[in-house]
Amino acid sequence: MTGRKVDPAHWAVIEHRVLNVVAQQGFMKHVGAQVVHLAPGECTTQVERRPELLQNMGFFHGGCIAFLVDNATAIAASTLLRAGQAVLTAEYKLNFLNPARGDRLVCRARVVKPGRTLSVVTCDVYSVEDGTERHAATALATIAVVTLPP
Repeated sequence: MTGRKVDPAHWAVIEHRVLNVVAQQGFMKHVGAQVVHLAPGECTTQVERRPELLQNMGFFHGGCIAFLVDNATAIAASTLLRAGQAVLTAEYKLNFLNPARGDRLVCRARVVKPGRTLSVVTCDVYSVEDGTERHAATALATIAVVTLPP
């Protein structure tokens, strides 16, 4: 999906709508995650290291990684919606590859196959330490496209 051509004026409307929805997510605020890149079919989120996000051995908690996957994949899919549609995560498969140490997590999601009712999105999570990224997790998500009530 990368490199998809979109009219800049149309994209500005979509980007504004998507970022408004994200700004309303209480859990996004609670975790302290941010959207740092948004493009048609793409979303990158990140979160800075805080004690509340770590497990007992000092790594980022798997639940924090799963949240980033869940949210970034849904946001990426939502960039391809028409007016009056929304997304819900139908499922995802998450593989942890390495302990997530580091100063922050970066989560990059990309739509592989957009659909009218289901979209498939891939996602990779990296822990960043001293400016170096280490692949911490990879995921594949199925995102349901739903019609909002009038």
